[in-house]
Amino acid sequence: EKISQFVQAYRQVIALIEQREPELRSAQTQAEALQIEQDIETAAIATIEATGLTGPEYLQLLGLANTDAELSQRIVTQLEETE
Repeated sequence: EKISQFVQAYRQVIALIEQREPELRSAQTQAEALQIEQDIETAAIATIEATGLTGPEYLQLLGLANTDAELSQRIVTQLEETE
């Protein structure tokens, strides 16, 4: 269940970042870029929580996916199945 929630959140967070990236790159000042980054982070947290995960759970699963080959493979498999 948590892996499914993670996969759903991961897809949505990546889409959010990709959507806002041009805006971030075109920021005129460091302050403007920082504000956009904070907006992205706030939206990402809301997106993650909407899937039923907490921010810390998402980050924990993301960290585990980078260090646990079996978990990483399960996540990749689910990502491929839901494309």
